[in-house]
Amino acid sequence: MSKRDFYDILEVPKGANADEVKKAYRKMAIKYHPDKNPGDKVAEEKFKEAAEAYEILSNPEKKQRYDQYGHAGMGNSGGFGGGGQGFGGMNMDDIFSQFGDIFGGHFGGGRGGRGGRRVNRGSNLRVKVKMDLSEIANGVEKKIKVTKYVACKTCNGSGAKNGSAFNTCSTCKGSGQVSRITNTILGAMQTTSTCPSCGGEGQTITDKCSPCNGDGIVRDEEVISINIPGGVAEGMQLSVAGKGNMGARGGVAGDLIVVIEEVEHEHLKRDGMNLFYDHFVSYSDAALGTQIEVPTIDGKAKVKVDAGTQSGKVLRLKGKGLPDINTYGRGDILVNINVWTPQHLTKEEKKILEDLKEAENFKPNPTKKDKGFFERMKQYFE
Repeated sequence: MSKRDFYDILEVPKGANADEVKKAYRKMAIKYHPDKNPGDKVAEEKFKEAAEAYEILSNPEKKQRYDQYGHAGMGNSGGFGGGGQGFGGMNMDDIFSQFGDIFGGHFGGGRGGRGGRRVNRGSNLRVKVKMDLSEIANGVEKKIKVTKYVACKTCNGSGAKNGSAFNTCSTCKGSGQVSRITNTILGAMQTTSTCPSCGGEGQTITDKCSPCNGDGIVRDEEVISINIPGGVAEGMQLSVAGKGNMGARGGVAGDLIVVIEEVEHEHLKRDGMNLFYDHFVSYSDAALGTQIEVPTIDGKAKVKVDAGTQSGKVLRLKGKGLPDINTYGRGDILVNINVWTPQHLTKEEKKILEDLKEAENFKPNPTKKDKGFFERMKQYFE
């Protein structure tokens, strides 16, 4: 995947709407199209780069993820989608398959002048992946088994029985499209549509493959390895290019959409990069001071509670929270101290507290340091 900003590639402002994105891509595609720049590798790379940008910015869900998480949420080699799983795996056939939607089949819908012949694209697959806080904190490689359409091994995805021939479609003469001229009050209007005889493929099969019934695809299981970066969150969707259902008769595969499902931690509550933990201390420990154990993502940490700590005091374990998916920053663990008030007292315990109740140091005496809860919390987010 290109590391350049997708908006910069298409030369549109951030937040550009669908019409602006489509218009900009059309301009770039015409400028750098391989048929206009034969043998120019630089132009071909720019052509692919523009197609990648359009692939993201023309899709509302992908555009939203990109606007929120940048390249980290799109499947780059530095995080999710490593090892060739990202959008960098787009090939020219995959790019040309979207040309009919942009140019209406009139600009050379494929390489080498194959006209408007359609390249079948498989549908996307959506799976949920559960992750605990440790996996979210450190990133993880997940291996998942999915049932999907794959290329038929008997015919290698062609849909034709061994030895069967492919014939040029007699209806569209191999173009994959048919045109019709209609006379209207505005004059003669030409419309172009997918050929009904060959489904836009430009050719027909004389004898279909039996296992796939001529479709070139069959249902099978595949184990897919997914690299998920640290810092992902509940509901985030990540895409693995080319790991969805295979397209019929030599088509291109769709994408695998991975939806993150966060497993709730037993003690820690998440808020963005920060984690919160409630800890109760006894009345005597709060007054005399103590040392407590606080659960962290990978174990436990010892924390000192100063003598005279008030209920609602927040202690911070800096850098013990979760990473930001877009930066190198890391959140904290915030420990909220609660002083436990005894609910059942013996006569002796009540007598001791009665004796202490009138003591000067046991009377409430708020000071400047004893701020309200929200005032104390504010310092940890400034």
